[in-house]
Amino acid sequence: MPFRELYPMTWAPVLPPTGSFWLRNACAPASLAPEAPAGTEKQDGLLRLDILVEGGQVGALALAGTATDGVDLDGGQVWPGFLDAHTHLDKGHIWPRAANQDGTFPGALAAVRADRTSLWSEADMEARADFALRCALAHGTVALRTHLDTYLPHAATTWRLFRRLREQWAGRIDLQASSLTSVEDLDGDHGTDIANMVADAGGNLGAVAHVSGNADTPLPPGYVERLNRIFMLAEDRGLDLDFHVDESGEAGARALRAIAETALRRRFRNRVLCGHCCSLAMQPDDYAAKTVALCAEAGIAIVVLPMCNMYLQDRIPGRTPRWRGVTLVHEMQAAGIPVSFASDNTRDPFYAYGDLDMLEVFRESVRIMQLDHPVDGWPAAVTTIPAEVMRLPYRGLLRTGAPADLVLFRGREWTELLARPQSDRIVLRAGRRLNAVLPDWRELDPYVSGR
Repeated sequence: MPFRELYPMTWAPVLPPTGSFWLRNACAPASLAPEAPAGTEKQDGLLRLDILVEGGQVGALALAGTATDGVDLDGGQVWPGFLDAHTHLDKGHIWPRAANQDGTFPGALAAVRADRTSLWSEADMEARADFALRCALAHGTVALRTHLDTYLPHAATTWRLFRRLREQWAGRIDLQASSLTSVEDLDGDHGTDIANMVADAGGNLGAVAHVSGNADTPLPPGYVERLNRIFMLAEDRGLDLDFHVDESGEAGARALRAIAETALRRRFRNRVLCGHCCSLAMQPDDYAAKTVALCAEAGIAIVVLPMCNMYLQDRIPGRTPRWRGVTLVHEMQAAGIPVSFASDNTRDPFYAYGDLDMLEVFRESVRIMQLDHPVDGWPAAVTTIPAEVMRLPYRGLLRTGAPADLVLFRGREWTELLARPQSDRIVLRAGRRLNAVLPDWRELDPYVSGR
């Protein structure tokens, strides 16, 4: 009997608590199931599959109709668990006590700086980070990278907390961290201390890279030397690099090009991830195209934060924004640059909304950046590509032997999947239904509301 007749009013498939079983009559993005057998394609880059779950792993991918019993998904989509490669757990959920009064980037910087100075105790950060991670878990995220404000002496507390959270969350969400500081703060002994702290914690070396001015003028004195030093600090410690880059609408911002040129000049062998890169969309086409080509040649990956950037960029009180705040994702993908999407800030002065829900990130990315018609090339941006950038090769794909950490959706076609929040999704971990629920905002009241 079809699933819809058994459960006409609700999406509640009964999953076996133990043993192996088939997920029958499933639909999956072809880009996420490269080992699927021939003849499975449906349309619009979607596959019709039966998926065997066995021993906590994906045991097999077969043509729809192969299995004679199991859980009938009635054509609903199945994805591997999400990877969120750019977040800010230490800032998350402070909005109720540190609202950005004008919604601007300078307003966000000022609000966070004041809040961090007075209220970021270890207990405060832990409560907010744990809340955020429980949200990510319930939404289906399996790996997450957070940037941590790394300003001494406060940074020692932040990184100590991260190490504890990573251990506590092992087996639920793979946690990574990158330092967030200014390029200037990585000068001299101070920079060495930060790099050592990051290396000791198994993190990634990161900084905010932004160059104002005019594209035709030289870089500020000492800027190239500072970038060289950051690359050298990473090389000496075997670290990957993770930059916030050109997060503005200035046509003359050109740190991204300087980073690419530095990586090429030094023949840097580790990974470089650059986030935001908003200014690229405001530059002349020929200049932007050259920067994109340099990034591709240097092997730089880009992570785009569409919801936060659309919120902050081109915000002038009383004036309608003229652009969307995001970078050149179509051009980057065409050039072969690995492009991923991520949550960025969550309910803090840089973005008043969000819930670390990567399906929301994907859905809004499609809408904001016109990634549809066709959309099938983009699911990798929240799965396979961040898995590669984060050095988690066993994540991000539906393939035999991969963990059966899956997300099951009622939506079948792209328009069904992206038209609704899919709040009735079912998350599997090691092939078993995850019973995690979204935490109640009221849990954070003792920390953020003053009630």
